Amino acid sequence: MMSICIETLSAEGRRDFFNSFDTVLTDCDGVLWIMNNTIPGATQVIIDFKKNDKKIFFVTNNSTKSHVQLLEKFHSLGFQASVNDVINTSFLAAKYLKANLDPSKRVYVIGSPALACELNALNVKNFGVGEDYLKTSVPEFVDNVKLESDVGAVLVGFDDHFSYPKLLKAASYLKDENVLFVATNTDENFSVAGSDFVIPATGCLVCSVKCSAGREPFVVGKPSSYICNVLMETNKIDPSRTLMIGDRCNTDILFGKRCGFKTLLVLTGVNSLKDVEEWSKSDDPTLQELVPDYYAESIDSLRATFPVSS
Repeated sequence: MMSICIETLSAEGRRDFFNSFDTVLTDCDGVLWIMNNTIPGATQVIIDFKKNDKKIFFVTNNSTKSHVQLLEKFHSLGFQASVNDVINTSFLAAKYLKANLDPSKRVYVIGSPALACELNALNVKNFGVGEDYLKTSVPEFVDNVKLESDVGAVLVGFDDHFSYPKLLKAASYLKDENVLFVATNTDENFSVAGSDFVIPATGCLVCSVKCSAGREPFVVGKPSSYICNVLMETNKIDPSRTLMIGDRCNTDILFGKRCGFKTLLVLTGVNSLKDVEEWSKSDDPTLQELVPDYYAESIDSLRATFPVSS
């Protein structure tokens, strides 16, 4: 399977492509912005989609911000967005736990204050956010640690304060098969343009808990189809008329493929055209699944080539 380059489509091909979807789901970091810098043309593309009556949803695996905080970032960078347009994993995790957790139970959270904020907004009882470092030897810690008796779920997101005590507590709570194990996402690392560092992301924390607990989590973020189920329930989207735009193939593109969306990779983030070309030649179906239907140099290519008014 080969991807189609958006820039090489004929005028008729561009019209057919643009008319083939009613809903656009787009990732954020690496597609619309990098860190706090807007990718050129991104704000205008979103404006043009809306002018042409396309529904837009911003779908991010970021669990370090709440709905409100993310919306503030959109507005500060010049994007038109409402709170209902933004779907992030802190919100999704809270929504899932509200529906599936015994209300008499609490959630042990490895994650950011944003996760606690979203859980609190839905009246889901939780604890664990904040510092919890190992201050003694492990044997001494084990002798003195106290596990809470009312834990019904363990939720893992990105946590600046991830530590051995948190790992031990999470794995210990998960010994009980009735305790839910939920992860916001499994991204391996953060993309930081021009950096020599590999920045470990939430997936590394989730893997630590998986390994120690010997259990698999329910993942609410991409590439899980849970997001699609939520959108179909709340916004009645038609997967066959939906486009997913992303920069990371093992989350964004794989998510789109699993949900039956059209997929577009932009080359301003994690994955490159070289990656796509290698996967497209592979006989491995798991690698073939990472190949997008379309690719473009950046989201700005859509403004330059699609029949949208500026």
